[in-house]
Amino acid sequence: MAAFVDEPPSVAIPGIALGPASKYAPGLGTHVYQGNVVSSLLGKVIVTAPAKALGPVKRLNKITAPTPDEMPIISVTRHGRRREVLPDVNNVVLARVVRLMPKQAIVVIQQVGDTVLQTEWQGVIRVQDVRATEKDRVKMYESFKPGDIVKAQVISLGDQANYYLSTASNELGVIMATSEAGNDMVPVSWKEYKDPETGLSELRKVARPN
Repeated sequence: MAAFVDEPPSVAIPGIALGPASKYAPGLGTHVYQGNVVSSLLGKVIVTAPAKALGPVKRLNKITAPTPDEMPIISVTRHGRRREVLPDVNNVVLARVVRLMPKQAIVVIQQVGDTVLQTEWQGVIRVQDVRATEKDRVKMYESFKPGDIVKAQVISLGDQANYYLSTASNELGVIMATSEAGNDMVPVSWKEYKDPETGLSELRKVARPN
């Protein structure tokens, strides 16, 4: 799960931590996980000020923590004003894996740069474009799984149906993965994610953190 710093990001992907649950109340498109408000969607992050309570303002101290009604509400939405863009060659995109085949992975492109798309575009990661080295040893089922969020680069506009994507760079690959048990996993090497709940590892083409 990606970590937050001081302020929530402007755009969220599923599973990213938006802020501590002690500071923010979860709104639409979010849930609470391990003490953090976490995004459930790919979309724009919105922080809404709490409604002012009637009556005298209660002074908070270490004993009196703010209640959920007194905390800003953090939400993630697919709606709102978004400009429509088309993926182009050399763009870095975020895509969700929807289907695996022996020689390619089918994905839907959901974000170009920092822009969340209104329309999801289909892309293909071919077996020869997964890694920069040992291309003849790449197995698609050891690189991706359906549901993975992948950071990739557009290398060709392809045909009318697909964009061709590459994850060959060290910075590209799976940035978010869910285990077979349904838990968010963490990367432990360039080719492996681990489920912190079960301790089991699964193979992936892992993107090196920036």
